[in-house]
Amino acid sequence: MKSSASIIYNPAARKASAANIARAVSYLAKEGYGVEVLRTEKKDHARLLARGMIEKRPALVIAAGGDGTVNEVINGLVWSDVPAALLPMGTTNVLAKELNLPEDLYGALNVAVHGRPRKVSLGRIETEDGPARYFCLMAGIGLDGKAVHDVNRSLKKVSGGAAYILSGIRTIARYSPDRIVILVDGREYAGYTAVVGNASKYGGNFRVTPDANLLDPFLYVSIFQGGGRLDLLRYSIGVIRGSHLRFRDVVYLKASVIKVLGKAHIQVDGDYLGLGPARISVAESALSLIF
Repeated sequence: MKSSASIIYNPAARKASAANIARAVSYLAKEGYGVEVLRTEKKDHARLLARGMIEKRPALVIAAGGDGTVNEVINGLVWSDVPAALLPMGTTNVLAKELNLPEDLYGALNVAVHGRPRKVSLGRIETEDGPARYFCLMAGIGLDGKAVHDVNRSLKKVSGGAAYILSGIRTIARYSPDRIVILVDGREYAGYTAVVGNASKYGGNFRVTPDANLLDPFLYVSIFQGGGRLDLLRYSIGVIRGSHLRFRDVVYLKASVIKVLGKAHIQVDGDYLGLGPARISVAESALSLIF
């Protein structure tokens, strides 16, 4: 037996069945790993379990679940040398798509075992309500955060990504957004919704911040300056078509530090965070990630 591996899995994830976890354990054992399986039981539990792995120093910690589970695991392992790997089992698996990882069980396990650990940069967000939170993918502010806040959790379990789409449609129909003031590296901009990207992909294969890259120690922000329902619908169609950056009322910037003023709703990596104000910055080379 050459080393140890830990699997932190979320039983609520769509593909995280006991049978699939058993298959993963069997695969890793055949590769010579001693395997510890840790089951999450509540929100933020994956972060605590991952943090506990740092002293044990396994060869790798595998986050088995969706992007929310992955986010918790990276928040546990941030600033450590313990490498994280992905076993995509969630609703959209956006980070797996960003890294071009296989989303089938054995393909993802093959990358976890034989891939190369690389230091990646993360986004770091601070609000008034709690400790700093790190994200691999993005922070959504305004409409985006409100849509995640309103997602029907029961529907999400049944329909997956369709729950987010439905929530977005409902939010556009009902939401009267407040104007948001955003400072990007000290320069002031205004809008009604914004996405800060540490990665290019969003909600699947859409690209709201197409130049963002986990290996690049910068963030990108798209600020949508119209607040009417037709504007919000137009932006959504633009994102789907990949044409939103050509709109005159969309500001797209490369950034190191972003400050969000006011009480806008905020989500990170597809999970609701809370209300602003917030400070978002880059945590350079903060995580060892296998891909």
